[in-house]
Amino acid sequence: MKTISVGLIGFGTVGSGLAEVLLSQQERLEQRSGLSIRLAKVADINMTELPPQFSGTVLTNDAANLINDPEIDIVVELIGGIQPAKTFVMDAIAAGKHVVTANKALLSQEGKDIFAAAAASGVEVGFEASVGGGIPVIKSLKEGLVANKILSIMGIMNGTANYILTRMTDEGIDFADVLKDAQELGFAEADPTYDVEGIDTAHKLAILMTMAYGMNITHNDIVTEGISQVEPVDIEFAREFGCRIKLLAISRNHGEHVEARVHPTMVPESHLLASINGAYNAIHFTGDTVGNVLLYGPGAGKMPTGSAVAADVMDIARDISCGSVGRVPSLSYLPKEIQDIPITPMEELSCPWYFRISARDEPGVLAAIAGILSKHGISIESVIQKGRQESGPVSIVISTHIARESSVLAALAEIDILEVVSSPTVKIRMLDETAAAID
Repeated sequence: MKTISVGLIGFGTVGSGLAEVLLSQQERLEQRSGLSIRLAKVADINMTELPPQFSGTVLTNDAANLINDPEIDIVVELIGGIQPAKTFVMDAIAAGKHVVTANKALLSQEGKDIFAAAAASGVEVGFEASVGGGIPVIKSLKEGLVANKILSIMGIMNGTANYILTRMTDEGIDFADVLKDAQELGFAEADPTYDVEGIDTAHKLAILMTMAYGMNITHNDIVTEGISQVEPVDIEFAREFGCRIKLLAISRNHGEHVEARVHPTMVPESHLLASINGAYNAIHFTGDTVGNVLLYGPGAGKMPTGSAVAADVMDIARDISCGSVGRVPSLSYLPKEIQDIPITPMEELSCPWYFRISARDEPGVLAAIAGILSKHGISIESVIQKGRQESGPVSIVISTHIARESSVLAALAEIDILEVVSSPTVKIRMLDETAAAID
């Protein structure tokens, strides 16, 4: 039986998960591939020895030692971040090694260089675990949906943010309190910025858009807003409108340009994404041939992510065994077909809106606000105005019909300088279920 030797850089949460998967599923992997897939070497600067069950695996604190080992067939990078991860990946490719990574930040920022180098060197790059944790999102998009023009991508792609919003919705807890709990439980990092400000989600959306549309894009091209400003009062008003607030990644394909955005969104409770709770992820694709597809599952975690990394290792091992390296392009499209496609400017997009305006409770205030909205072509669908419970401003809550982003910004700029308005208007986009993709 042919042996495929794997070298692992980083024996942290996901790295140890991969090691456990390769060990516990060894017999099953052999039955499905006819190959012995062996974790031969681990590089980690923080370890002096591996757990006893990995006694047959060599430990080194020098990644170069692993990368340059002629016995290693596949290098798995699981340290995260941009550097030194990019250096390790590029060095492995230059050494003729196949690479597997779960590093969405690296791929969304430096993927163009990495995939070009891999194509030039004739090696594979596997990255299933970079989006959706244990959900087979990349393989579905790369192979299962290959006969489709992808019309839209929409999803909940960060388990930490979804966990926080779920707790806020179900228990009425403030963002800061839920975040503290999430950190204590290990759902959130000590520095949660990437998760709660939507940056992690933007990394993942950039990877999916590259594959779905065959385009060059980085996370810096994606308009990104996080959830740190969402308040329990907005969640309660969302409930009155029959919605739940979710941090969504949204992209729609308009042919000559594509939308790319991440932001809190009021999702109707009838929509499947509204029911995705806790730390789970869900990614929704619309294809011109297949229609709507929803993939759901654990978006992070030691064993689910380890499972996804192992799937990439298995794919590459099979390709090595059959001499079919490069059979499926890493990004689904052939490298020469990857193009620059313009991103739709946000100010040109339209959707329904939620506004919460803090104003003095005086006659004529609502009429003044409605007049400004009408002036900018914004049609009100419904209004909620709670009776005053104590002294001070009251909340005037408005949901609109579909309105253009540029019109909304102009109208709110006028509303917010009214003498009766006490603070900037809170605005949250509402999901437009009727939105078309290809114009």
